[in-house]
Amino acid sequence: MSYRLTEAQFFKDIAKHDMIVIRDEGNNRHIRFKQPGTNNAHFDLITWPGHLCYTGDMGTYVFQRVPDMFAFFRTSSVEGGDADTLHINVEYWTEKLIAVDGNRDGGKVKAFVEDKFKRVINEYRVQWMRDAKATGALDKDSRRQLWEAVDDEVLYRLGDGADRAELAAYDFCYNPHPKKEYSWQFEELFEHDFTEFTTSIRWCCYALAWGIKKYDASKVTALPEGAAA
Repeated sequence: MSYRLTEAQFFKDIAKHDMIVIRDEGNNRHIRFKQPGTNNAHFDLITWPGHLCYTGDMGTYVFQRVPDMFAFFRTSSVEGGDADTLHINVEYWTEKLIAVDGNRDGGKVKAFVEDKFKRVINEYRVQWMRDAKATGALDKDSRRQLWEAVDDEVLYRLGDGADRAELAAYDFCYNPHPKKEYSWQFEELFEHDFTEFTTSIRWCCYALAWGIKKYDASKVTALPEGAAA
C-alpha cells in the first residue's frame, strides 16, 4: 500500500518549529522554519517578485505566478473553510512549478504507485474472465492460461520497474486461436493514471500554507496596540 501524508502527520513533524526572519522587505523575503538544535524537517521560504522557492528537507521547489507569492499560497481566505485547517491544493499549485530539485523523486512531483497499476490490471483481467465465460469465447483451461499470462507477462515485470511493467501491459496480446478475430488486450490503458503526488511535494504544500499562516500571525502580533490590522 502507498503511504499518503496527512495534515496530522505534518503538524507532528513541525510541532517544535520556530520561525526565523532572515529578510523581510516587501515581496523579498527569506523566512526559515526549524526546530532548535536540529535540521530535521526544516525548510526556508524565499520570495522575490513573481517567485517563491521552498527549500529544505523535502527538496527544493520554485513556483512562479503572481508578484506576491505569499498571497497566492495564502489559505486563510478560503471561503467557508476551517481556520485551523491547511487548505492545500496540490494539483493547482504544482501547475505553477518552474523548477524541482532533481535529487528528490527524480525531479518529479508524481511517482508511480504499484498498487494502482495492479488494481487496474486486475480489473481488466476479471472482466475478461466474466466476458469470456459468458460468451463461451474461452473454455476453462484457456481462461486459466489468460489469467496466468497476465501474471507472467505483465505483473511479473513490476520487478523490473514501472516503465517495463507499463510497456509490457501496452504490448500484451492474448489470442489462443490466431484464426479467430478476437484477442485480449489492455485497450485504452493510457486513460489510467498510475501515479500519485509524492510525499515530498505534499509536505511542501502543507509547509507553504502553514509557514505563511505563521508569518501572517507574526505580523498581527507585531502591530502596535490599537493599530488596525
